[in-house]
Formats: sequence, structure tokens, C-alpha cells
Amino acid sequence: MISGIPVSKGIALGKALLINSEENKIKKEKISKTKIKLETKRFVKAIKKSIKQIKKIKKNVKLKLGKEKSDIFEGHIMILEDEEFSKDIKNFIKKKYSAETSVKKIIKKQIQEMKKIKNDYLKNRIIDIKDIEKRIINNLSNTEIKNFNKIKKKIILICKDLTPSETSQINTKNILGFITELGGKTSHTSIIAKSLGIPAIVGVKNATKNIKNEDYIIIDSINNEIYINPKKNIILLKNRIQEKFLKKKENLKIFKNLDAITLDGKIIKIGANINKIDEIDIAIENGAKSIGLYRTEFIYMEKNSLPTEEEQFKIYKKIAKKMKEKEVIIRTLDIGGDKKCKCINLPKEENPFLGYRAIRIYPKKIHIIRDQLKAILRASKFGNLKIMFPMIISIEEIYFLKKELEKIKTELRKKNINFNNNIKIGIMIETPAAALISNILIKEVDFFSIGSNDLTQYTLAVDRGNDLVSNLYDPMHPSIIKLIKMVVKESHKNGKWTGICGELASNPAAIKFLLQVGIDELSVSSSEIPKIKKIIRNSYFKKNIF
Repeated sequence: MISGIPVSKGIALGKALLINSEENKIKKEKISKTKIKLETKRFVKAIKKSIKQIKKIKKNVKLKLGKEKSDIFEGHIMILEDEEFSKDIKNFIKKKYSAETSVKKIIKKQIQEMKKIKNDYLKNRIIDIKDIEKRIINNLSNTEIKNFNKIKKKIILICKDLTPSETSQINTKNILGFITELGGKTSHTSIIAKSLGIPAIVGVKNATKNIKNEDYIIIDSINNEIYINPKKNIILLKNRIQEKFLKKKENLKIFKNLDAITLDGKIIKIGANINKIDEIDIAIENGAKSIGLYRTEFIYMEKNSLPTEEEQFKIYKKIAKKMKEKEVIIRTLDIGGDKKCKCINLPKEENPFLGYRAIRIYPKKIHIIRDQLKAILRASKFGNLKIMFPMIISIEEIYFLKKELEKIKTELRKKNINFNNNIKIGIMIETPAAALISNILIKEVDFFSIGSNDLTQYTLAVDRGNDLVSNLYDPMHPSIIKLIKMVVKESHKNGKWTGICGELASNPAAIKFLLQVGIDELSVSSSEIPKIKKIIRNSYFKKNIF
């Protein structure tokens, strides 16, 4: 039995099919000066062919999985159509390198830059860059690109890696599940696997060495177990678990579109936490009543240069129109700590979590937050947008932000640009300081959202990413319970509301406590929504019993 990183829950049983994902070997690195024009033409032709192929894939994914999933490939098209990207490769060809070598060298450089950023989400975008590289190289050498639709028998796919474009071709009638040696939880490959509903475990070391063609495989991505040629009793056991899982999954579907209403009649708003616009369809499909947290930092983290006001406006407008009258809470840029990006130069710090991050960078980089607030305000007329500021520890910070917001409103009015003048603003409660003065802060904002992950980290002085002290990280510690209760009480006293958007919101053991202290909203990962609704519909809402 081996294991890895389960990214799409389920159980699959079947024979293994190994797919060779060896990289194309480039025969000739250097070229003569006379062949520079020819190599450049070959490259341009390969780019055009790659764009045409990706557009076809995008169209097929749209029909199969919906528009938001197809937008994953819009990013691929943007890179292929990027003039700077092509210019860098053409310049390398001018140095008398073959088109293939030039593509590899430039993409290798980009990947090295991305690896320097200590963020799993961004690191998982590397597979998208490799997907593009593989396609261009294949088109340069006229190599046939893998087509999984040609697989006509029921199998478990085993390979070193799967690109998003390869995953999108999977026919779930024949490919029952897949195992890869590389990959992470937030990669586009994993996102597509979830949408397909196909059991998948990635990051399985030496999978292609340990598993042979025709081996009988069990993928149990519920328990993170992979069995190679298991005994009959294991097969019977996993078949029973599979039946129970499918029945439970089917039973949870009935809760997706129901209200999260307690046994004593209290309706709790259930929202979704999202990182990217292409996650909205999953949120709606799973019954989200709102977007309780849109982490806008990922717009910045995926770019080499700052996103413009116009670029952001288009994204926020799209989300607003997609969600219609449903609430969308847009958290302003929360960069720093473990979230760094190439387009914002932040100093290296000994303890970044206690340093220059989130709202603390706004005063010195005011143009960044002004562009973001302008974009949000402009998009606010298209839906029910709200603004939320991160990492607040004082009333002075709120005064500063509200003053800047009013300046931008005045500027937009002078330009006759329409926006929601009464847009609601809220703050994240993620430090003990904010919780302890919540009675003062609530008078200046419309709502609170408790970030339980950071609140736990800062209150207990425990780095949540440090395995050596992970046993001390307890979001149900009495001090956290006391702070949450205090924050909810102060918001209600002032006629305002409090939500929670950290991991605690999806913890079944914590939900009854959160109901009992009077929490108004839970914002969780989309896949958790049906389960959370079921728990709430079988619980009572009784305030102030602690």
C-alpha cells in the first residue's frame, strides 16, 4: 500500500495503464546563423498551431464542464499570445539556438522564478507552464499529442504527471481514476479532476516504478491509500466502502439547494471561499448562497507586473454578474507572510507573519490599493459587492481606509462613473488586538469576518505551518472560543453581523459551538457546503449558552 496527496475523493478499482511522459529529447541545440530566420518561422508556426489546439480544447471543456473550467485554458492562450513571451524566445533564437532549445530555456527561467515564491498555489501553476512548453515542443517536432479519448477499455491511469489539457480529455467511462508522481492540491489538473468527479491521488513517489501495466489497482482517495494487486479481502472491503461513499455522496446532493436552517428555525448564510473566478461555478453548483471570501491576492500573484485597474474591473464585474443579487465579499490585497509575488517588491524579513503584510503595505504603495478600490467600486453597480480589509489592528487603520475610499468615490463622481455609493465595508478579525477592541471597530464598519486560521496562530503564538509545533495549534482552544464569542456579541449589540471564513467554519466539531455563540455566516470550501448544510439542519441555534 502506497499513498500521496488525495485531490479528488472517491474509490476506483481496475487495471493499471502506464503512460510514458518522457520529455522530448532535442537533437540539436545550436544552429548556424543562416538558419535563424527558418527557426523563427518554425517557432511562429508552432505557436499558431498551439493556440488553435488550445482554443479547440477550451471549447470542448466548456461543453463538458462549463465556462468557468474552460477559462483555465484562457490563461494558456494568453501566454501563447503574449508578445513579450514570443519576443524572449525569438531573441534566444537570434543567439543561434534552435527553436526547441529557446522555448525550453525561456520556460525553464520562468519556472525557476516561480519556484522562488513560497506559495503552493503559485507553484502549482508551474504545471500549466509545462503544459504549454510540451505543446509547443511537440508541434515543433510534429510529435502526436496524447489523446486519452482513444483509450477504449476501463483502466486506472498511472503517469509521472498530467497537464490540465491532458486531464480535460479524460473520458470517465473508461478512465476510472488516476495516479501521478507530481502535482498538488490546488493545481488546475486537480481542479479539473474534482469537476470530473474522478478519484485521483497526486504526488505519489515512484508510482511509475512501483506500478506495472496490467497490475490490479485500488485508488482510495478518501483514506489516501493505493493498493497494488491486493488480496481478495481488501478488494471486497474497498467495494463496500465505495458503495457507502457513493450512497453518502448521493444523499448529500439533496442538501445543496436547501437553506441552512436550524431545527429551531434560524437560517445561517453559507458562503464559499474562492481564489479564482473559475471556482464560482463549483460554488454555485454546491449551493453557495454567497461568496464569503474572494482572495484577490491571487490576481497579483500570477502576474509579472501589477494588474491594471481595468483588468481587475473586468474580473470583479464578471463575478458580480455571475452571482447576481447574491453577496460577494471581496477582500482587498492580502500579500506578505507566506504570500509573495513578483509584481510587488517586498523586503525580506526574519518574521514576515508579524511584519510588512496586508494593510500595512497600503500607505507606502497607495497606488496599488487605490486601483483595486476603483475597480471594485466600478464593478459594484453590476451586483452585490462588499469590500473587506485584512489584518486590522486599530481604529486609525479603518479611518485611513475609509478616507481613501471617499476620495476615490469623489473622483469617480467627477468622471460620471456609476457605482454603489452605499457599498458595505467590513474587516477581518484575525488578531487578538482586533478581537479585544471589536466594540470600537464595529462602529466604523458594517460587518466582521473572523479569520480563524490566523486568529488561532496569533493568539496561541503557534506558526500554523511549522510541523514541530503543529500539536499546539488548536482552533478550539478556550482563548479562541472566548475571543469569537466576544466579537459576535459586540457586532450583534451594534446591529451588525459576523461571519467566519477560516478552517473552523467547516469543522463539524466546531459548527454547533459557532451556532450557539450566534455566528451569522459560515464561508467554506465549495465542496464542504452540502455537508455543512446537513449538520446545521440537524442542529439547534441557541445563543449565549456559554
